[in-house]
Amino acid sequence: MTPERKQRLKEVAFRRQAGLTVILENVHDPHNIGAVIRSCDSVGIPEIFVLYTEPHLTEDHILIGRKSASGARKWVDVHYYTGLDACFRHVKEKYQRILATHLGEAAVPLYGLNLTQPTALLFGNERDGVSEAALAYADGNFVIPQMGMAKSLNISVACAVTLYEALRQREDAGMYHVKNPMPGEQQQALFEEYLERSDQKHKNRKAWRIDPGE
Repeated sequence: MTPERKQRLKEVAFRRQAGLTVILENVHDPHNIGAVIRSCDSVGIPEIFVLYTEPHLTEDHILIGRKSASGARKWVDVHYYTGLDACFRHVKEKYQRILATHLGEAAVPLYGLNLTQPTALLFGNERDGVSEAALAYADGNFVIPQMGMAKSLNISVACAVTLYEALRQREDAGMYHVKNPMPGEQQQALFEEYLERSDQKHKNRKAWRIDPGE
């Protein structure tokens, strides 16, 4: 490994945002999943959660989407669940709140959110959006302002828009630099993990189901 490559991995690891993640509920299109993973890597998210409660959806959808992820799959952990409660219990243990993209009476515009707080962003599938069952776990709803005839954005586009607003706020707050809330020992551990992952054997990392049998 060249010194330049090693330094790049260290910079990426030390900029990761432990207090920001994405939950994808029943997203059908593997290319959308791949695009979301790529966006997550781009803004410094180290892990995401994929929730499949529809029986025809499997971890193969995540693997197929690796081309859309453009190599980012190696650097973003995917926690794969088939049970609502198990998934959201895991999220709630690590993140302060869950905000869903849902057009409801209490929904607030994206640009009114404080995304420097520990937050999990919940996105639903291409057809139905976030389910009522998943909304029961959310602490709030938000919408992306739109000025055209279309009332919604593609899931991967909506996720990218939201994540880059989070990046803007966190960059302004210095959270990618000296004010990064991730403890130094965790940053170092992540850097060492990335050194190991840089080996080609980790090229196509599998998303393992965490809640077998539910």
